[in-house]
Amino acid sequence: MTTDTTAAERTSTGVGADRAFLLLRTVFTIAPIAFGLDKFAEWLTDWEQYLAPWVNDILPGSAHQAMLTVGVIEVVAGIAVAVVPRYGALLVAGWLAGIIVNLVTMGEYYDVALRDFGLLVGALALAALAFDRAKPAA
Repeated sequence: MTTDTTAAERTSTGVGADRAFLLLRTVFTIAPIAFGLDKFAEWLTDWEQYLAPWVNDILPGSAHQAMLTVGVIEVVAGIAVAVVPRYGALLVAGWLAGIIVNLVTMGEYYDVALRDFGLLVGALALAALAFDRAKPAA
């Protein structure tokens, strides 16, 4: 006895997965690039307020210089999601984990840390979908 699904079931599921992949890939390309560029423009917020003092103490330079470096890394991560989503999504997930640790150790911004945890799960979902697309058809 076989457990293969019918062609209609595979198509229906595949369309939903394709749409989810496209939505996640789009948001995890645009958001890191937008946030990265805003580290230079500072239209959205004063990003330095989110840098834990202990992180600032171990990094060379000022908090402002650290945020500019963060901006470059975020732009690169967004581009990586666009070009190689299975690895770019893992890069974004790792980056979000670092942001969460930074925020939680500050003892502030738990709401932002929780939001970033949700984003981290979304990035992992994108990676899972991207790795599925890399598998040869059976």
